[in-house]
Amino acid sequence: MSETILIMIIGMAAVTYIPRLVPLIMFQGKELPPFLQGVLKNVPFAVLGALIFPKILLISEGDIWFGVVGAAAAFIIAYLGANVIVVVLGAIAVLSVYSLLFM
Repeated sequence: MSETILIMIIGMAAVTYIPRLVPLIMFQGKELPPFLQGVLKNVPFAVLGALIFPKILLISEGDIWFGVVGAAAAFIIAYLGANVIVVVLGAIAVLSVYSLLFM
């Protein structure tokens, strides 16, 4: 492995690790206000929605219902209060059943 690649790997590790470490050090022993805790609790769902929603409408197979059914399943599971992993796995399970029945 060349020296340049090794320096790039170390640099990328530092750039990834520092933004995670700084808040941990700054907020150690402090409690965030309840409003901010509520906002941060919903960030994973907002990010997941922002990443997935454009693809719901642009399904490559041409079956718009595939995207609509998957989105509806994910929205319902998320509304029931499941965590992000359960939402993703639930939507995958629903789409697996949908593809077996209708495709």
